[in-house]
Amino acid sequence: MAEPEFTARGVRIGKGMRSLTRAGRVRISDGRLELLTSEGSEGSEIDSAPVGTVRASRPWFAPDDRARADLNGQRYQLTLTERDAAPDEPGPAAAHRFIEAVRRAAGRGG
Repeated sequence: MAEPEFTARGVRIGKGMRSLTRAGRVRISDGRLELLTSEGSEGSEIDSAPVGTVRASRPWFAPDDRARADLNGQRYQLTLTERDAAPDEPGPAAAHRFIEAVRRAAGRGG
């Protein structure tokens, strides 16, 4: 298996007002976006789709750690944290990196 193009751990994944997991994982690998229930290898799949069919965006007026992913006719709200980021180092938020990774993997620029 190839190295993932994007991985985020400790992601809150929700659908509507319902939280599906607070410690999930988002991964883009081999042309697919996967939403998983937990950070470890034991996590089960919430949903997955070819990255070319996924729409990723940032909700209006949302904090920088929020993103939205539409896949398989479902809309998921993602809260991606920067657990490994150094507090004094500037850089794009994890949600921004996720959106750009989806666009790059789908060949839509980035």
